[in-house]
Amino acid sequence: MSTTDATTTKDTIAAAAAAAEAFLATLTDEQRETVVYDYDDETKTTSWSNFPVTFVERAGLNLTDLTTEQQAAALAVLESLLSEEAYATVTGIMGGDEYLAENSSSTESSLGQYYIAFFGDPSATSAFEVQFGGHHLGINATLDGATDAITFAPTHLGIQPAVYTAADGTEVQPFVGIYTDAFAFFDSLTAEQQATLTSGEVSTCAPGDTCEFSSGSGLTGADLTDEQKQLLLDVIANWAGMADEETTAAALAEIEATLDKTVIAWSGETTYDMSTGDGISFSISGANVYVSFQAQQGSAGADVDGVTTSGWGHVHTIYRDPTNDYANSATQQAATGGMGGGTPPDAGSAPTN
Repeated sequence: MSTTDATTTKDTIAAAAAAAEAFLATLTDEQRETVVYDYDDETKTTSWSNFPVTFVERAGLNLTDLTTEQQAAALAVLESLLSEEAYATVTGIMGGDEYLAENSSSTESSLGQYYIAFFGDPSATSAFEVQFGGHHLGINATLDGATDAITFAPTHLGIQPAVYTAADGTEVQPFVGIYTDAFAFFDSLTAEQQATLTSGEVSTCAPGDTCEFSSGSGLTGADLTDEQKQLLLDVIANWAGMADEETTAAALAEIEATLDKTVIAWSGETTYDMSTGDGISFSISGANVYVSFQAQQGSAGADVDGVTTSGWGHVHTIYRDPTNDYANSATQQAATGGMGGGTPPDAGSAPTN
């Protein structure tokens, strides 16, 4: 079963569990021991980051250490779990990392390295987590066949660059959907609403941080029309709605129930034009959702002539659920080894990665 076949939460869990079992069948006993952890192992909270794998050690197996068959089976797990749009976003992020490795001035040796791990034995009838990530990517998807529930909280999506040309000559824009939805929401607001939105303080909660999820100031969901609320939910769906339609609808229904008290803040550009300015940052903070979208004002040495690798072209995002991170299977550990975002350990004043 592929992403196009799964239409319900149960379908997605069954497909992902089957793909995971097929991947595990390609591994040696030693590899299986490396890739599968106990479901409640708190390693899941410290083994993902916005930094390269040289700064924060990931759990599981490095895809570069696998055979071609094993790599394909690992990616099949993602394809079974994610919607077509989300899978394209994820593979676009990975492709951007490889583009930088081949074309930029970066000396980072881990560009293009991604890890896969499972917390709990993959099953269509009980809970397990799929963790997949590397630089600019950290997916934590918990699937519970006993309750027919899937959550992607917490997950980190990032880009660098925003636009690049793939090896086959096609142009790739991994965040085109996020940018389009964000500006559809912004452009729907009145001048007064926009003024309130941009007067708020954009908050951040980096991978590895134990967050307070304070709502801060800005525009609230109660200030929005029904149409504007739907546009805001469309933005949130880029993180909360990465699987099938039923799973997305359930996640957004919970978020919508407390949307009136959710606070949105925005800073940076007010026009979707990546040829000017330094990009945008925004945060969405509510009882059942936290999204932070942060333009990084630096390339971290990954410069490519004629390609934007800062601001619009270098973004970190984080999605969390204050009530349900890791499906409440583990408690987030405090940031260690540079996981909190900002300057990597032992990197002096290097820009954010």
